[in-house]
Amino acid sequence: MTRAAYATDLTDAQWQAIVRHLPPPQPRGRPSKYDRREIFNALLYLDRTGCQWRLLPHDFPPYRSVFGYFTQWKRDGTFARLHDVLVLKLRAETADRSWAGSGTQCGRAGQPVRQSRAVGGPPLPKRGAKATIGCDKHKQVNGRKRHLLVDTLGLVLAVVVHSAGMQDREGARLVLLRSWTKWTRLLWIWADGAYAGPLGRWTWERCGWYLGLVKRPAGVKGWQLLPHRWVVERTFAWLGRCRRLSKDYEFHPESSEAMVHLAMIHLMARRLTKRRPS
Repeated sequence: MTRAAYATDLTDAQWQAIVRHLPPPQPRGRPSKYDRREIFNALLYLDRTGCQWRLLPHDFPPYRSVFGYFTQWKRDGTFARLHDVLVLKLRAETADRSWAGSGTQCGRAGQPVRQSRAVGGPPLPKRGAKATIGCDKHKQVNGRKRHLLVDTLGLVLAVVVHSAGMQDREGARLVLLRSWTKWTRLLWIWADGAYAGPLGRWTWERCGWYLGLVKRPAGVKGWQLLPHRWVVERTFAWLGRCRRLSKDYEFHPESSEAMVHLAMIHLMARRLTKRRPS
């Protein structure tokens, strides 16, 4: 790499932790013209800075090539698989700590994000994207919701992006069903009061997990630190450092989920390499 480094560029150790889990280049066809590390650096730059695809710096590969790799890795599940592998590695390295419980997990109601026209693309969403846009009448936000399931370390176990008009309990079922076959050691889920109702019984009968609710004390006004819930709030704060996630700039929910995976992949790669000697 002969260009000047950006703050979002991967170090050699971080790239080695990632590249082994990327799909190998296709054996047939024309060889790739651009280095995959530069492709990944461009994706991390876009996710962190929130720039448009067409406004990627010229010392990165052309934005069409970067977007092509993003689309390919999103569709074949590369981002999700790489994310899950790093989650397991980071949990294994911190398993000896008392706060890194293996069974207790945390959940919360979806975070609504305003919908914006996708930057650098056509002026209107493609077919099928409008169905995932709605209005959260409680918070008066028109757009989508990000539903997260995180562990006690704050690492994302599952993410689902859906219409903001969908009730929190319905979104919770989507994210729990997505987690059901992947995280078999999960025992207990903490959630806020938005999940009250028949969801607890459904969670036990469908997934075999206990659902505990963390409610605000009666008569308390203003902000208050609540047990368990602060873990997932901290994760949303980590994601908030990426300007691409400040709003929903994507045409499709799958692209929004891939951007969340990218942000967490970068965070976990830094943590894994920081623990090792250079």
